[in-house]
Amino acid sequence: MSSRLDSLWFALVVLAAWQLLYVIAGEEAISSPLQTLRQAAAMLASSGFWMHAGATFEAFGWAVLIAVALGIAVGLVLGLWRTAGEVAEPIVNALYAIPKITLYPVILLFFGLGLPAKIAFGVIHGIFPVMILTMNGVRTISPVIKKTARALRLSALETIGTMLLPASLPEIFSGVRIGIALTLLGTLIGELFASNRGLGFLLLRAADRQDVPATMALILLMFAAAALAGAGLLAIDRRLHHAT
Repeated sequence: MSSRLDSLWFALVVLAAWQLLYVIAGEEAISSPLQTLRQAAAMLASSGFWMHAGATFEAFGWAVLIAVALGIAVGLVLGLWRTAGEVAEPIVNALYAIPKITLYPVILLFFGLGLPAKIAFGVIHGIFPVMILTMNGVRTISPVIKKTARALRLSALETIGTMLLPASLPEIFSGVRIGIALTLLGTLIGELFASNRGLGFLLLRAADRQDVPATMALILLMFAAAALAGAGLLAIDRRLHHAT
């Protein structure tokens, strides 16, 4: 109950600050909360918005699938084979730290404009936290579990499927949660640079027209969708960590 009250107070403070900023800056810089909500409702009622939203979620879905699958697979390999992990970990951390915007010209050169480029933008943002936290999760598994697998003479696949994955699942899911959020960010940024469809493209077009209410409404809708998804994933993440 207290957490809900805290959330309500936080929302009220944000709305009050938003309205105050609108009064100070004026409608040329920012739209009011009420005007933004009306514009967002109008967008949700239009078919054009959902066409662009569908394009974004198509790219986002493929990017998440690739980032999570590859991230977990590579993280498991690097976590299980310590020598490979020690060699690859500095490289992975360096790639994770590189500002992804420096890779955009390369991605555009390879994939051109369109869906593949948006997927690639999403993947390069989301794969690294999944990979790193999966690797760390496997490394921190109790040695007793590995000794038990050897005593039972389990194959490598059986060991991974029945012991290592369940034991490291909370850490892996934390990586997946962070990776999904960053994948969404990468997909939207990709639509700013490499697409003529999607919510990112719609946002860029609204900004170019200096349509402040539409820009604010799009930002609000994207924030709301990301916040709801993030809250759901965080609840699952906490439950998994609590269960262990």
